[in-house]
Amino acid sequence: MFDFGEDGDEGNTSSEDESEEEDAPAREATRATGEDDDRGGSSSSDSWGSDAETEDDARTSANENSAAATAKASTSILEDTEADARARVAAARAGSSMNRWVDPIEDAGGILSARGAEAARRWDAPGSEDGKTGWAYHLQTAGARHHRRSSCAPKFAWTGSLRPHLVSPKRSVPSLHSGWLCPLPDYATTGWPEEEFNSRWQRKLEVKSDAAMAKMRAACRLGRHVMDTVARAIAPGVTTDFLDRICHVVTVSNGAYPSPRNYMGFPKSLCTSVNETVCHGIPDARPLEDGDIVNLDVTVCLDGYHGDLNETYFVESTDEEQIASSSTTREAREAKKARAVALMRCARECLSDAIALCAPGARFRDLGEAIQARADRDGFGVVKDFCGHGIGTLFHCAPNVPHYARNKAAGKMAPGMTFTIEPMVNEGSRKCVTWPDGWTAVTADGGRSAQYEHTLAVTETGVEILTERTENSRPLW
Repeated sequence: MFDFGEDGDEGNTSSEDESEEEDAPAREATRATGEDDDRGGSSSSDSWGSDAETEDDARTSANENSAAATAKASTSILEDTEADARARVAAARAGSSMNRWVDPIEDAGGILSARGAEAARRWDAPGSEDGKTGWAYHLQTAGARHHRRSSCAPKFAWTGSLRPHLVSPKRSVPSLHSGWLCPLPDYATTGWPEEEFNSRWQRKLEVKSDAAMAKMRAACRLGRHVMDTVARAIAPGVTTDFLDRICHVVTVSNGAYPSPRNYMGFPKSLCTSVNETVCHGIPDARPLEDGDIVNLDVTVCLDGYHGDLNETYFVESTDEEQIASSSTTREAREAKKARAVALMRCARECLSDAIALCAPGARFRDLGEAIQARADRDGFGVVKDFCGHGIGTLFHCAPNVPHYARNKAAGKMAPGMTFTIEPMVNEGSRKCVTWPDGWTAVTADGGRSAQYEHTLAVTETGVEILTERTENSRPLW
């Protein structure tokens, strides 16, 4: 996620075994993280990502001033107790060693119970639960250092029926340094991933040690747990902001950081891409509707390592009374679902075909050939604008993994490499445009788009799917 393709796929080919540095995050666990800068005022740096959300001065109103104040307050790192911190560390260690993760909402009685609802709101901005206070539209130029929030809806040549809705204030993270197994990513407080952009792993292909690979597996298993927990809540009437809330609470409760939060200004902990959205959709107040498709893109940072996956789900009502009273006939509903499932199945098979090629010595550029062949056979378009990427202590690094034929990706796979494959497949045109929020990429013709992603590790004999589905995973359609 958050990696761009087409013209950026000529990555460097050199690889390097980094076994002597696999525990660098752990060795720096006592390093100051700068979290005190994220307590509600403007960032002390020129970076925009943590708190420096600016309002449109030309259109400032009382509502916008209230929204800005709440948005700033919401980016505070909330105080918690030593007991809370110890519980997060214990959850992270137990999950890493035994793959038994915490679900604080279910443990409190489920979302429909008073205690479960309270647990779900644990890290919400004060006063934001009314759906009005502090909620605003996120506005940003793609890749820009500055963004702002406004109560005025943006104007744009929308390509489909989807429209942006109000976005809640950024959810907070705990304050105590002792509540994490290692320091958080630099962008968690600055909003700008300097360490990632300046890393040598943008130029070299990292070969991880066994110890580093163990941490990758743990992060990816937690990512799968978060995905399955969030996916169970998908239903007509549920907002994508609510899905983001679950993602945030479950991630933080397991001693991990939700990687999308504050990355280059992204305001949420989860990407939710509905219908014509190709990727990077911002969770907002729009309720899901019967017949929608929604992609959940989950990434967690546990003990200094990122685990990344995404899946597209069909949203379907099970209320027979509601279905009977709908103006849409059953035949039309079934036809719409059949078209959606065909698209989703193609995207998933594109991923499977690419994974089947992964092995020591395989060329990264060949993955796009397999993906393109499958999509062409099924009559769908493959997006060129975004690509898979290397992953580890950095959210994104070499290699780039394009998803289309005749790409120029460099490098071959070797045991110990970890990377994502995440093809995006469109009903019609492969081309995309980006909304005024700077993140939401939608199809140029308004057709639907589907995507699936796994984090993979090359082994001596083939490949390991680190984010593989389990018996707890929700059916995709």
